[in-house]
Amino acid sequence: MDTRSVLQFTPEVEQALASKKPVVALESTIVTHGMPFPENLKTALAVEEEVRAAGAIPATIAVMEGQIRIGLDRAALEALAQAEDVMKLSRADLAFALAGRRTGSTTVAATMMAAKLAGIEVFATGGIGGVHQGVEETLDISADLRELAQTSVITVCAGAKAILDIPRTLEVLETEGVPVVGYRTDELPAFWSRSSGISAPLRLDAVEDIAAFWRARKAIGQQGAILVANPVPGDSEIPADIMSGHIADAVRAAEAEGIRGKKVTPFLLGKILELTEGTSLAANIALIRNNARLAGEIAVALAATA
Repeated sequence: MDTRSVLQFTPEVEQALASKKPVVALESTIVTHGMPFPENLKTALAVEEEVRAAGAIPATIAVMEGQIRIGLDRAALEALAQAEDVMKLSRADLAFALAGRRTGSTTVAATMMAAKLAGIEVFATGGIGGVHQGVEETLDISADLRELAQTSVITVCAGAKAILDIPRTLEVLETEGVPVVGYRTDELPAFWSRSSGISAPLRLDAVEDIAAFWRARKAIGQQGAILVANPVPGDSEIPADIMSGHIADAVRAAEAEGIRGKKVTPFLLGKILELTEGTSLAANIALIRNNARLAGEIAVALAATA
């Protein structure tokens, strides 16, 4: 089994890559673990449309029938949106799902791996994983951080998920040599909120500058991602002082129920959705669409100088 045998491209994505047109990778956990059908399908299609509006081709990635799908046509996307028992894949279990012909949606780490294999240089997500609260006892640190250190894909996000320990997440990224760029901001965004109280290590205000930074890294042989932190649109954010209370309540609920490991993040997000009466989901959709549009613009800037 070689790399090409496990990759299945849609004709549109394959043609775009062959002709060096801009392509943006998109994760699929938002489809399978983010919201119920049909809202998940509508959101996935809207995110893809943001990429197209920027002038790039979207490539939503998932594992289906023993292959990594690089791009999903409408039928495949609808099937994934309604599928049951879908694995949530990271670096540790991506190959397991392939070997077992399991259906799996890709997290940040798995999407980055697949994008790199496919030759896609830009990826849009909602928020990255990171260092969890209480790491002193749990040692719970997302595989996303190591993936960002070693896999060369520009990753556009709205910061780390605000349920995490953001200062420690930033410290790990700095230790791993991952450049964190605030896009038109001096402060790291905190997923649902535009501000975190933490300074962004770097700042760039134009997609052309991000493309130039990427080319310079490649010229000197640096591996790993550039993490572009793009704040949620102002009219969709939930202020940090409000979110902090909801997050604290959700964390206490998780501790009371003994939630551990991979179950922590979906539990907390679900609890916060309940506590915010749905506004956290609206903000989540707004920020991933915003990130997809920016990723498309970055991909276009890269293609213009290829």
